Amino acid sequence: MGKGKDKKKKNKKSENAAVAAAEGGPAVQSDEMPKESYNKKLEQLQVELAHLQAWVKHSGAKIVIIFEGRDAAGKGGVIKRLTERLSPRVFRVVALPAPTEREKSQMYFQRYMAHLPAAGEVVIFDRSWYNRPGVERVMGFSTEAMAERFLRLAPHVEASLVDSGIRLLKYFLDVSEEEQEKRFRQRIDDPMRQWKLSPMDVESYRRWWDYTRAYNEMITATDTRHAPWWIVPSDDKKRARINCISHILSSIPYEKVPFDEPKLGHRQKRPGDFEADTTPRNVVPDVY
Repeated sequence: MGKGKDKKKKNKKSENAAVAAAEGGPAVQSDEMPKESYNKKLEQLQVELAHLQAWVKHSGAKIVIIFEGRDAAGKGGVIKRLTERLSPRVFRVVALPAPTEREKSQMYFQRYMAHLPAAGEVVIFDRSWYNRPGVERVMGFSTEAMAERFLRLAPHVEASLVDSGIRLLKYFLDVSEEEQEKRFRQRIDDPMRQWKLSPMDVESYRRWWDYTRAYNEMITATDTRHAPWWIVPSDDKKRARINCISHILSSIPYEKVPFDEPKLGHRQKRPGDFEADTTPRNVVPDVY
């Protein structure tokens, strides 16, 4: 009896999530994750990420992780927690600025291809080639024909990446209208967050439903077997980070690589003729 009820609840949750996504909002989430539980789970996951990093270097794996989503959905927060304990030489974050005039004249995918991983690297795109059917399309930086052409070509381009040995993961962070507005107002009121609020963010707030249509079409057209989209409901930032990092780890068949512990040996003795440098130096004041 209990199992039957649990199954019905689970099906109802899935149904609610699908309806919410179709109507332009994220899947329904429960109460905010407690901070203590979040910190404990995050630390466990970051240990596993260190094991993943060692395996990537050892195996020569090539991994691309794409983060897309609504403005203020928390992409930066997920990426920060994903990479903060790892080497930037292995886990490399790519956040490209607006294209130069030269880049505008190139094949659209060209400037992104230059950042793809070599063996033993993970490349994280903080926004990616999906700018074309998203912000560029909504804001009029690309024509409808250009966006539609992208949606036809992208699955083939991504299939060729996967066929070349790259493991491709795509995440879309979603947030509700109410939560997005709350975060925008926090940015307006907080000097340490004001840099996060750009004119493009303001336009995304005003054009919520234009972006909803664009994102729905984008995901429908490019959600393929070889490169599926994974939606991350992120009204609760803590839960979104834990869920997303957990999914990344579960999607890569890594193994723990034995740590080759170095032997420090013995430090050399101070030479008998060594004289300390007495030249005056500038020392940072000890204010605490």
